[in-house]
Amino acid sequence: MSRKRAYRCLNCLEHTVSREFDTSHLSVTCPNCGSFERFVNDAVFQQFRAFEESPPAEIDWARLDRTEKLVVSERLVRSTKTLADFDVVKEEATAGEATAGEATAGD
Repeated sequence: MSRKRAYRCLNCLEHTVSREFDTSHLSVTCPNCGSFERFVNDAVFQQFRAFEESPPAEIDWARLDRTEKLVVSERLVRSTKTLADFDVVKEEATAGEATAGEATAGD
């Protein structure tokens, strides 16, 4: 018999489902909150939660949005990647856009 894996609703973070296959995530309607939501592999969610409680020193965790944090957690748990494989880079502004810390003039 194959091992069951848990997947957690990313909307309510309370409901989990178990499946006999291993994937990064699945999308189903959550019976707890009623939303058609992504359920993330619980091992990935546990890594994400650990970094939320104690951010890694190797990257600027606070600059990442939730999706980016989940991607980093997924790559660490489900591949051979390490924190050294990730860089947090500042986005370059395109022509006409302000960069962080730059004021824009009103009309």
